[in-house]
Amino acid sequence: MPKLSCDDLIQKHLKILRDLQYKTGLFAASKKGVSTGYDKSWLRDNFYETLAFEVIGDFETVEKTYRAILKIFLRYEEKIDWAINHKPQASYQYIHARFHPENFNEFWEEWGNKQNDAIGCILFRIGDLEMNQKRSIIKTDEQIRIVNKLVKYLEAIEYWHDRDSGMWEEDEEIHSSSVGACVSGLKSIRRHPKIEVSLDLIKKGEKALHVLLPRESERKFVDLSLLSLIWPYDVVNESERSVILENVEYHLLRARGVIRYKGDRYYNKNVDGVSEEAEWTFGLAWLCIIYEKLGDVKKAEELLNNLIKDDTKEGLPELYFSNSSKFNENTPLGWSESLFIVSLWEMNERIESRA
Repeated sequence: MPKLSCDDLIQKHLKILRDLQYKTGLFAASKKGVSTGYDKSWLRDNFYETLAFEVIGDFETVEKTYRAILKIFLRYEEKIDWAINHKPQASYQYIHARFHPENFNEFWEEWGNKQNDAIGCILFRIGDLEMNQKRSIIKTDEQIRIVNKLVKYLEAIEYWHDRDSGMWEEDEEIHSSSVGACVSGLKSIRRHPKIEVSLDLIKKGEKALHVLLPRESERKFVDLSLLSLIWPYDVVNESERSVILENVEYHLLRARGVIRYKGDRYYNKNVDGVSEEAEWTFGLAWLCIIYEKLGDVKKAEELLNNLIKDDTKEGLPELYFSNSSKFNENTPLGWSESLFIVSLWEMNERIESRA
């Protein structure tokens, strides 16, 4: 892959990704005004969307986003207090996973709102930025207070066996990807001197996670979301990592992306919704990043080259319809853009180091 070509692609997709950010600092999931509702802002998407800016060293953008996220939590502090004291039962009583990117309002439609990994990933990144990157995200007493309350919130909902809707906002089950995100988040933020996290709270999650793995849930034995436990969270051992990769590649990897899980009905081409699952582009980038970090450059390059073929003038789509060149309206998808940039950047760095 020529260096100039890689640089051009990075700049193209950085521009696309920047266009998804609002003045508040929050990123929309997709382009503004899209009819699918992806002009909203998800906590999880913002976590993944800022990874591209972190890898290129643009911490100003990253910090602006996390300051906005902390403002959201502070705005709904009374709701968090209630959840800590009463243990929420209904979906609306949980911390919401998506907000209006300009006014920070919650969205109240009935949907899979219980998404514990959304809290875990924010704690994970704040802890990493503070302690590894030496960036000052938590600056005020009220920010320290609300982050400590997020820890208490995970304890109150008993995240290690709480049935949530997971990364895909669907069936309420105990999800490995959600438990793992919370474990990683608590381990990361625990290193901050002003945040209190008991070791027992982490151990409960680790125990539950390793019992459930390598499954994603009782219903799903393999799922694209399991890749998060390898990267960025790094909460699986070598044996678990190998099984997850083997299962994802054998069962879910397709030509234009990775299906989320077998029988996924979202944008399923087949009228029965059983087969013809949609192929998610960021799955290729995710695998590429993992294999690059494992030192399998040949595998990483193959995946990245396939992903480059998926690119469009508007950017990377959320997904392609099964076995086709047709993609859905959520183009560009910010999450896909960001992981594409990370994979391009890190592969380019490796190529330069070999030159």
